[in-house]
Amino acid sequence: MTFIKRKSIVCSAFLLLCTSFFFQNLIAQSSDEDPIASIRAVIEATQPNMQVTDITASPVSGLYEITMSNGQTLFASEDARFFIPGDLYEAMPEGLVNLGELKRNVIRADKIAAVPESEMIIFEPEDGRKATVTVFTDVDCPYCRQLHGEMSRLNELGIAVRYLGYPRTGLDTETHHKMISAWCADDPNAMFTSSTRGGTIPEVECDNPIADHYQLGREVGVTGTPALVLEDGTILPGYVPADTLAGYLLGTAQ
Repeated sequence: MTFIKRKSIVCSAFLLLCTSFFFQNLIAQSSDEDPIASIRAVIEATQPNMQVTDITASPVSGLYEITMSNGQTLFASEDARFFIPGDLYEAMPEGLVNLGELKRNVIRADKIAAVPESEMIIFEPEDGRKATVTVFTDVDCPYCRQLHGEMSRLNELGIAVRYLGYPRTGLDTETHHKMISAWCADDPNAMFTSSTRGGTIPEVECDNPIADHYQLGREVGVTGTPALVLEDGTILPGYVPADTLAGYLLGTAQ
């Protein structure tokens, strides 16, 4: 047993040494290349499952920003030796500004803009839109119901509310099937409103976008419901009173 244990330790040490030489050689070979190519090569060798969408020079000299498909960021030194997870903040007159979140806002806004309104349940103001908020919602979520209870006030203020389905319990659950039935109803708006008041949703099946909405929510950083996305891509997690929300959307305190 002692021999086997010592042999295992020697093999592990040898593997570690070989791995170390591999990465040293990789970095050395990449040093004469474009920094972005070097960084990408190291990521592909060490993190083959990482979904990188972009690598660009950051505002900090010698530091490169790596953007992943979920909008999260990672920073790398120019020689591709050092990697730092997290966001970059810039000191501005209004305080420290999260540059990573600003970029995620753009990505979030673009992804949501690609969803046709025909897939949404929309509550329109009678006198036309002054602003729009997109809400990832769940028919069984108490705070979603509280937000929907202020729909008249939101519409009165000129705010259109566009609902996307996001069953918190996941796909192929009771809540998921309720949301399919609401979206597939002859009058989705009325059925959705009825469900927020405790009404029974008759089971209906049709081609529906709930699974796509759920995946989109995961991609743009939704962790709970309601999740309110403003027109610039800013996300507000949780219930926000109608007048407070109007202040964000219209730029005025209502």
